[in-house]
Amino acid sequence: MIEILRDADARALIFHSRFAKRVEKIAPMLPRLTVLLQVEDGSGAPLVSGAREYEEAIASASADRPDLEWSPDDLYMTYTGGTTGLPKGVLWRQADIIVANMNGRREDGCLIEDMTEIVERAESSKIRVLPQAPFMHVAGHAAALGMWNAGGTVVLPDEVERFDPESILDAMERERVNLTVLVGDAMARPMVTALRAHSVDLNALQMIVSGGAALGQRTKRELLELLPHVGIVEGLGSSETGGQAFNLSSTEGGVSREGFQPGPETVLLSEDKARSLAVDEDEEGWLARSGAIPLGYYGDREKTEETFLEVGGTRYVVPGDRARSSGAGHFEFLGRESTKINSGGEKIFAEEVEGVLKQHAAVRDAAVTGRPSERFGEEVAAVVVLESGEQLSEEELLESCAEHLAGFKLPRAVIFMDEVERSPAGKVDLAWLREQVRTAG
Repeated sequence: MIEILRDADARALIFHSRFAKRVEKIAPMLPRLTVLLQVEDGSGAPLVSGAREYEEAIASASADRPDLEWSPDDLYMTYTGGTTGLPKGVLWRQADIIVANMNGRREDGCLIEDMTEIVERAESSKIRVLPQAPFMHVAGHAAALGMWNAGGTVVLPDEVERFDPESILDAMERERVNLTVLVGDAMARPMVTALRAHSVDLNALQMIVSGGAALGQRTKRELLELLPHVGIVEGLGSSETGGQAFNLSSTEGGVSREGFQPGPETVLLSEDKARSLAVDEDEEGWLARSGAIPLGYYGDREKTEETFLEVGGTRYVVPGDRARSSGAGHFEFLGRESTKINSGGEKIFAEEVEGVLKQHAAVRDAAVTGRPSERFGEEVAAVVVLESGEQLSEEELLESCAEHLAGFKLPRAVIFMDEVERSPAGKVDLAWLREQVRTAG
């Protein structure tokens, strides 16, 4: 926490009382931090020195509009998850983040430029959304802010202290939720389990949207079996791009196998990042976006220049995801460059291997990374979590994977564990993962 607050030059902090001891400890190390608002949460923690009670501060505040000039150039800053390094502050113009990730476009993809149209859309909207990701994660708060911008209603489950699929399903039934947003298999797999054990009426549900982590083919099939009236949208994007691409699965159309359909201003750049690739070019490229994109990273000029590029007179953001054109207007997502494994000169994307491992009916979760190999430089290693009550040997699992993966992509080690350590947003803790495979036999 202190790294982000220091990096952001934070001046104010709003925190729950349960974190009072932690805030008391770090506040002296953050001289710029001058405003502390403490939210009562029933924990009984005393007020931090120099802090004000949140409710008291709100009650004593003026009801008059602040004497400030609002501008489209006002900043919105969010931090990356830090899965491949320290979190980085992404600087967006508010006018750009609304377009990129918070419903600033019409359904046909065109920009909404008239406030009257925004108001009319909001007044006629009846959509109700439940974000399953925590609001600290872009997937959670962008879903909420985007729905508010579109006039929708945001629904929260009764249990907000932890991820609880049963509480989520109860709220979806009770509030007649139309749309839910989650993060990959880490949230979808428990939802499948809860749907099988928990009788709920989700006839109002129209769409499940997943982003931020991979949603497996098997998971999509099982969700469609349990909720045949629902469409499943899997989205690609990042803190630096907003939504970039999507695919749609449904009972009528089946589980999507065509890859991802690029959204507005999304392109593939060539290997050398010197040009954009035509849709019919069969070449591995870099997923990029132009148009409404961030200004860069806060306080990190070197990383900004590396990630935000001008190609052919157009400014792009290139966060590090690799993809290949299908030649039919879609592309195959390969994975993030920073998690790529180089084994004997062969490039292996962890996401591809994880997807195949999780296709097995006995596997609940899986995470893949590289580890040092005397022979190959790096080799593939996996942590695998089995479904409750299932038994599966490493040999049986690898035999099943060999039907879908080339031999050099198969894990050289499989470590069976009870859980894969993930962030509250569902992303794998890479430091933990690499330690597990490093110390395994």
